[in-house]
Amino acid sequence: MASQASLLLQKQLKDLCKHPVDGFSAGLVDESNLFEWSVTIIGPQDTLYEGGFFNAIMSFPENYPNSPPTVRFTTEIWHPNVYSDGKVCISILHPPGDDPNGYEYASERWSPVHTVESIILSIISMLSSPNDESPANVEAALSLCDDSDQSAGERYLSLLE
Repeated sequence: MASQASLLLQKQLKDLCKHPVDGFSAGLVDESNLFEWSVTIIGPQDTLYEGGFFNAIMSFPENYPNSPPTVRFTTEIWHPNVYSDGKVCISILHPPGDDPNGYEYASERWSPVHTVESIILSIISMLSSPNDESPANVEAALSLCDDSDQSAGERYLSLLE
């Protein structure tokens, strides 16, 4: 018998196939595993990422939607809210409830109402508007603060070479 998580992920995949969303594509890594998705995000206009294609893996826990997935870029990316291993750090991907560090409100963290679409749209928004207040990549945040376009832009472009 299919789990609640499997049924929900199957529905979300079907919805995205029927109604694709501009800015990204998503599908299963392996047709036999609904819990691991391959995502390609197109760099948003008017950002350092414009015109780029950024691949990521979205891994869902067995108790989805009660717990958030993890998202890890497989394309190297220089961003204040992406760890050096590619893992995305945004509030909606943090476990539900109170933040033990006191940086986020519970309402900003994971909620079962989020979908694959809302998660990826939040990541696209993160690319457009980094949160340098709580960085996963301190060096990227500092370079963004020091010289908003030039330092981060030069670092990012050097990664592409």
